[in-house]
Amino acid sequence: MTITLVNPKGLPEIGAYRQVSIATGSKLVFIAGQVSWDADGTTIGKDDLATQVEQCYLNIATALAELGATFDNVAKLTVYVVDWTPDKMPQFMEGVTRAATKLGVTPIAPGTLIGVAALDIPDHLVEVEATAILD
Repeated sequence: MTITLVNPKGLPEIGAYRQVSIATGSKLVFIAGQVSWDADGTTIGKDDLATQVEQCYLNIATALAELGATFDNVAKLTVYVVDWTPDKMPQFMEGVTRAATKLGVTPIAPGTLIGVAALDIPDHLVEVEATAILD
């Protein structure tokens, strides 16, 4: 496998992701931040964080599939959420869970969630970018 995910001793175990990703492949892939657009550029889930998160993860999976890759190849995720507050975590995790169920994966690569004031257009509540490693 290209990616080995680890929770080092001395760091807390977080159920949603692992603390460290060890990449051993030869191609480094950067996937642009994905918003909740469908293939036609229509925003999916206006005003619904969980639905937008789900669509972002599905879009990451689409980009990975084009390369012959899956979430198993993801070394790092970065998530930007508009007006983030901790009470939004259940909605965020609902979206991740729905996407993971549809894709049959567990996206537990290390991740960073960053609260932002706004994204490219007002309807977008979340953007997700990925770094993947391929052999």
